[in-house]
Amino acid sequence: MNSLAKTIDEYQLEDISGPMRDQLEKYCRLLWSRNKHLNLTRHTDYQKFVSRDLLDTLQLSALIPAGMEVLDVGSGGGVPGIVLSILRPDLEISLAESVTKKSGALNQMIDQLALPIPVHNCRAEALLDDIRFDLLISRAVGPLWKICHWFQASWHEFRCMLAIKGPRWIEERQEARQRGLLDGVQLRVATSYPMAGTESESVILKLWQKGAEEPLASS
Repeated sequence: MNSLAKTIDEYQLEDISGPMRDQLEKYCRLLWSRNKHLNLTRHTDYQKFVSRDLLDTLQLSALIPAGMEVLDVGSGGGVPGIVLSILRPDLEISLAESVTKKSGALNQMIDQLALPIPVHNCRAEALLDDIRFDLLISRAVGPLWKICHWFQASWHEFRCMLAIKGPRWIEERQEARQRGLLDGVQLRVATSYPMAGTESESVILKLWQKGAEEPLASS
């Protein structure tokens, strides 16, 4: 098996510092150890981690201004939330994971990585009345219509959501429209990029309340 550092070099990700690489490698080992008992990830080698998890999180990171308060929706094994925290210590990141065993595993990994990340063992939308976040992020938590359903009454509670999606996002958008779940939502492709080793593209969708000024707009 290649080392993480070698795989990062293969993808020419020079901006990831030595201390970050050490933290990311430790995270991978912790995640894969827990994955033997919990279904936390399908990406159980460095190649998959870098080409999917790390590249997705780097693309996401490039869209987020400094100092924002960020909630990772349905964090699962900690991608993108934990990875983003390692790459962007300037951000205030929280995780929401409603499955108790998974939230427990997240807390254990965060403790061993010494990261300042609270984990909320509940659904993300249940937090929004009491805690104010600038930005929600999501990856692999469900189709677009489900995400829009979950947050249908909550778009005014945060500036926007950034949702990492694969090539089926257009079909997902159509399904959400047919269900009337985009009626109060603005949706835009914030960025798109190749999925490594495939001919497909990933996108990051930006969703925010209809009628509000576009957040995170390029100057």
